[in-house]
Order: sequence, then C-alpha cells, then structure tokens
Amino acid sequence: MTSDLARATGPASAHVAHPAWSALPGGARLSPPAARRLLLFACFLVTAVSLTPIVMMVLVAFQSDTESMSARPSFWPSHWHTENIGRAFDLVPLGRYLLNTVFFAGGTTLLETVTAALAAYAFARLRFRGRSALFGIYLATLMVPTQVTLIPQFILVAKAHGVDTWPGMILPHAFTALGVFLLRQFFLGIPRDYEEAARLDGANRWQAFTRVIVPLALPAIATLAVFKFIGQWNNLLWPLVVSNSDATRTVAVGLQVFQDTNGTQWNLLLMAATITTVPLIVLFFLTQRWFVRGITMSGLGGR
Repeated sequence: MTSDLARATGPASAHVAHPAWSALPGGARLSPPAARRLLLFACFLVTAVSLTPIVMMVLVAFQSDTESMSARPSFWPSHWHTENIGRAFDLVPLGRYLLNTVFFAGGTTLLETVTAALAAYAFARLRFRGRSALFGIYLATLMVPTQVTLIPQFILVAKAHGVDTWPGMILPHAFTALGVFLLRQFFLGIPRDYEEAARLDGANRWQAFTRVIVPLALPAIATLAVFKFIGQWNNLLWPLVVSNSDATRTVAVGLQVFQDTNGTQWNLLLMAATITTVPLIVLFFLTQRWFVRGITMSGLGGR
C-alpha cells in the first residue's frame, strides 16, 4: 500500500511515507532495515573495540613467561598456565591488597552515601537563607581539579597524624558535591505530599526522612554507591600519596609495586589486574537493575 501511494504521488510523498529514512552525506538515503543493520554494526564495532583490551589482558595473563616476554607476541596462549593465579598471590600480598581495597572503597562509599543523603535532603527540603547561593558554591567545587587539592589535603592529614592510617585515607573522600547534586535532584522529584502525610501522622522530620524519603530514593542511593565504590576501587592517586605500607596499601597501588619489584613479568602483572577486575564485574551484574533504574529515574526526576 505504501509503494502504491508512493507511485501515485511521486518521490515527495514516498519520503513522507517512510519518515525513518536516514540521510547520508551526499544526499544518499538508507531504508529503515538498512539503517538498523548499520546501527547494529556500529554498536557491535564499538563493543568489540571496548572489550579488546580486556580480552587481551585475560589471554596474556594465562601465558608463560617466555610467551609474554616474546618480541613477537601471540595473544592466544599455547598452553593455559592456570598456575599464574597462585604465582600472582605469592609474589605480592595480593590478598591483603584486595582486603584493604574493599575496606577503603567500602568505607568511603558508606560515609559519602550518608553525608550526601543528609546534605541533599537539606538542600532539597529545608528552607534557610542563602540556600541557593550555598548550593551553587558547593557545586562550584566540582570544577576544582583533584590534583589542585592533593597537597593541601595531604598537609592537613599529616598534621593530624593520619598518614598511613585508615581515617587519613577515608575521611578526605567522604564528602563530595557530585553525590549531593545527584540525590538532591532525585529528592526534588519526590512529591512533598508523601512527607507531609507522614508528618500529619506524627512523624518528625528525621522519621519522615528515614522512613519515606530514603526508601523512595533507594535506586538513586544505590547508583551513587556503585559509582563511588568503583571510583575508589580504581583510585590510585590518594592511596599512593597517603599509604606507606602493606597494611593500608590498596590494590591499585599494589599493582605498581608489583610491576616495580618483578620487572617485566607481564603475564603475572596482567593476572593480578584480571583478579582485581573480577569483583567490579560481579558488583556491576549484582546491582545492574538498581544501577539502570537509578540513572533513568534521576534523569526524569531532576529539575
């Protein structure tokens, strides 16, 4: 029927009958099926390029020392050397580094989530003089590069005798404006009627926050927690500056020490990198539902 209409009314109506036709440079056009195939190919190409370094890392991790050091490397191992897993743990205290990283990333994530939720609730619900100006100043701190504040933070931590201690590593990263901004936008999207109904039933402001606002904002809070945990898991700069011993050294710093102390044993280094990547992949798949839902609802509810 569409082709008959196109023949009856000419090329202009044919274009109207297929509004999804895609234009290419030079005036050429693609039919909708061809455009979908092109889009799928582009998605496949981007995914393949993104996964190539990860696949290469895993393949080299199971190679022998000779293969990984070869001048003409073959990325597919001739034999799968699974003993490299044990060798990576034997050469450095990788298990200790993993536990330190879980403690560091988990501690900063927990503290920042709590402080960001409280600050976001104050900016979203409480009315006080200078609230908008204070929130603007708070957001302006996002434009300050982390490297600029690194030395002042280290001086403060050193004067408080916090170098190579857990409070010195965790507390400076327990407050960020990004988390406050994310949760504030989500809190603004929650109808005030829910909170006012709880207040009429006798709940005070703290009870309304913990029993009404927080349960409704769980997707956004989970999204913030996942972002924070992954960011601190991969954080290299601050642990590298503050940590001086294996007691507090995280796995990101440990990989650097691993490389220094073992030269160019790339198979073992990449095996350690593969081991440290597994917890993040597991975390992402466990929280994928909350992660996607939180991003979607934050974008729709923000204003």
